[in-house]
Amino acid sequence: MTDESANIDRIAATRRPAERAIGYQTWSKLLFVHWRVSPHEIAELLPSRLTIDTFDGSAWIGMVPFHMSGVRPWWSPPVPGISSFHETNVRTYVHLKGEEPGVWFFSLDANSSLAVRIARWKWRLNYFRADMQLHAEAGKVRYKSKRLWPGPVGPGTAIEAETGDLIGALDKDLPAGQAVPGTLEHFLAERYVLYAQKTEDELLRGRVYHTPYPLREARLLEMEQTLLKESGIKTHGEPDHVAYSDGVDVEIFPLRSV
Repeated sequence: MTDESANIDRIAATRRPAERAIGYQTWSKLLFVHWRVSPHEIAELLPSRLTIDTFDGSAWIGMVPFHMSGVRPWWSPPVPGISSFHETNVRTYVHLKGEEPGVWFFSLDANSSLAVRIARWKWRLNYFRADMQLHAEAGKVRYKSKRLWPGPVGPGTAIEAETGDLIGALDKDLPAGQAVPGTLEHFLAERYVLYAQKTEDELLRGRVYHTPYPLREARLLEMEQTLLKESGIKTHGEPDHVAYSDGVDVEIFPLRSV
């Protein structure tokens, strides 16, 4: 990490906010694919108030395909047909003045028109409607997507991975699969803050809460994608880190101006 990133409190943001959640979701079958990149190449793509969060001096670009289900506000049960869909997000990691380490999303593709419209309007997130498929079987998972709107049709993914055992418990006080604070796995996966740009001058911050991800070892069998290029992101070579999680139940908290 850079000196600034090394001094960030990474535990505070993992604690549940002391307020009522406004919604609930379940995230499952998540594949965390990451590339190491130069912080200088990514910083120019971010809002000016956000700073790249680094690990070992590098920024990290993530692509995370997964399934989202049980999506509902606090006052309603899930609605069949609109509360479950696939998603793939392209992201990097940021902080705000050395605090609140979180996620900046370059793009989020989903195969739900309603979810895309609501997220673009209410959450100010860069969602796109896409055709998407996800197939999971014992020890293997496949994801495929093709973006439809808004913008050009075609950017997408074709990813297949082999999934393995829970990552070894590096700390005897933690269960197998749980990332230890200070490790790359914790830096990449355990993110509970998101940022969004409402206007040129207004930045929004949102919070989520869930138990730590149960992370598994994973190995890519196929990796084709054009989503990074579409966001103006350049990577060099194959991904540098891959992990998988069966999933977590998530509480959602309000977006607020910062």
